[in-house]
Amino acid sequence: MNTTKSAAPRLGARYATDLAELVVPWKAAEAAAPQLLLLNESLAAELGLATEWLRGDDGVRMLVGNHVPEGATPAAQAYAGHQFGGYSPRLGDGRALLMGELEDGRDLHLKGSGRTPFARGGDGLAAVGPMLREYVISEAMYALGVPTTRSLAVTATGNTVYREQPLPGAVLARVAAGHERVGTFQFARALAAQDREKNDDHDDDNDDNSVLRRLADHTIARHHPDAADADNPYLELFASVLRRQADLVARWMLLGFIHGVMNTDNTTISGETIDYGPCAFMESYDPATVFSSIDTGGRYAYGNQPGIVQWNLARFAETLIPLIDPDQDEAVRQLTEVLTTFPGEYQRAWAAGMRAKLGLGESTAGDETIRVLIEDLLVLLATTRVDFTNFFRHLTASARGDEAGLRELFAAAPAGSCTEADPGSGEGPVDAWLARWRALDPSAPEMALANPVYIPRNHLVEEALDAATAGDLGPVEQLLVVVADPFTERPGLERFTEPSPAGAAPHVTYCGT
Repeated sequence: MNTTKSAAPRLGARYATDLAELVVPWKAAEAAAPQLLLLNESLAAELGLATEWLRGDDGVRMLVGNHVPEGATPAAQAYAGHQFGGYSPRLGDGRALLMGELEDGRDLHLKGSGRTPFARGGDGLAAVGPMLREYVISEAMYALGVPTTRSLAVTATGNTVYREQPLPGAVLARVAAGHERVGTFQFARALAAQDREKNDDHDDDNDDNSVLRRLADHTIARHHPDAADADNPYLELFASVLRRQADLVARWMLLGFIHGVMNTDNTTISGETIDYGPCAFMESYDPATVFSSIDTGGRYAYGNQPGIVQWNLARFAETLIPLIDPDQDEAVRQLTEVLTTFPGEYQRAWAAGMRAKLGLGESTAGDETIRVLIEDLLVLLATTRVDFTNFFRHLTASARGDEAGLRELFAAAPAGSCTEADPGSGEGPVDAWLARWRALDPSAPEMALANPVYIPRNHLVEEALDAATAGDLGPVEQLLVVVADPFTERPGLERFTEPSPAGAAPHVTYCGT
C-alpha cells in the first residue's frame, strides 16, 4: 500500500502476462488537455492511492492512460459474447484499457481511452455525460449494497467526441474485482477449439497449458479460491459463479434496477455489476419495463432479468465442458445439474430480500403465508402503478405508525386502479393487503435497512448530466452526495424522492458508455 502522499501507484500485469492470448498490449489515445472532473477520494483512500498524486499532472495523465506507471502493461482485453441472443466471436475492449492490477488485487480499467484493435469501426472515445452516468450509478449501487464495479475518476480529455452533435470527451477510470466475463471464457474456448483443429491429434482445450484451462485456474485463484479444494474445481467454479449471479440479479430486482444490456460480455465471473450504459431504475412497477432504445423486443426487460442470467450461465457452462469430464455427455450432465439449481438459488435470495423489505425476516409466519402476501403485493403494485421505491419507503414509515405518506401515495394512484373500496367488504384491496401485513408484526428497523429513500431518479440523472455537459458539475456533485447515503432521509432533499413529473415523456436510455 502506498503510504507516501506523492507516491505513484504500483500496478501489476498478471492478467496481461499470464493470459497473453487474451489481450493486445496497447496505448491510450493522446488527450489534448486532460482535466480531472471528479475524483472518488474515499475509494482512493480505500485503495491506498495518494490523492495528491492523482490530482497532479502525472496522476491526471494516468487517469486518461497517457502516463503509464512503472511495471504496468496497458492492454485491451479480448472477449466474445452473445449480444441480444446473437453470437459475436470477437468483441473485446473497443475503447478501453486494462491498466493493470492494483496492490489490493483489483483492476484499474479505463473507458473512453481511444480506439483499439477491437474497436470495430468506432472511434474509441467517450463523452462526458455517459462517463459521469457510470460514475453516479455505480457509486449509488455500491451504497445500496449491490456488488459492482466502482468509479475512481472521470477526466475530461480536451478532445471533441462526435455523436449526433459535438460533445466534450472524457475517460472513466473504474476499479473492479476483475474484468473476466462469460464472454472471456467464450473467446478462450474458441481459441482452444481453433488450436485443436490445427492439431487434430491432440485435445488442446483439455491440455494443462491450454488458454481455457489457464483462464479457469486464474479465475479460481482470483475470485473463487474455495473451488480449488473441490473434487472437481471447474464444476465448483461454475456453481460458485451461478450462486453469485443469482444473488446479484436478486438485488437488482429488489431495487427495481434494470441493467438494459445483459449480454454475456456484460456478465462478470466475479459477480459484480458492470457497464452502466442504458441502465435505469423502474418507477411504476411493471415487469415489462424497458428503458433502452436498442432493446426493442424487450429481451432485457425488468421481469426477464433472472431468466437472462440463467441463459447467460448456460453459455458459460458450454465453455467449461472440456474441463469437467473427458466424456462430453457426462460433462453436460454434471453442468446441467448445477444449472438447474439457479431458479432455487435466485428465489431464496429474492425471497429473503423481500421479507426484509416487508420487515418479516424474523417473522414466525409460515413461508406459504408470506409467499402469498408477496405475490398479492406485486399484483397490487402492478395494478395501482404506484412508485416502486416510494411504496416501500412509505411502508417503512407505516410500520413506525406514520401512515400519511402511504395514504397519499395510493390516493394519487392513476384513475381506474384497484384502490376503490369493495362495496361488499367495506375496504379496498390496498387496505385488505395492509391489514394482512400488519397482522404479521413487521419490524420497522429491519425495513429501514432494506428500503432506500433515495435512488438515482432517471430524470434527475439526465438533468445533472446535461448540466455537466454544459460545464456545470454542481448537480452531479449534489446527486452523488444524496445517493451515497440512500437509507437516511434528510430534510431539503424532497425532490430527490419524487418520480418523473406526471405527463413526462417515457424515459429512454442510450448505450453511450
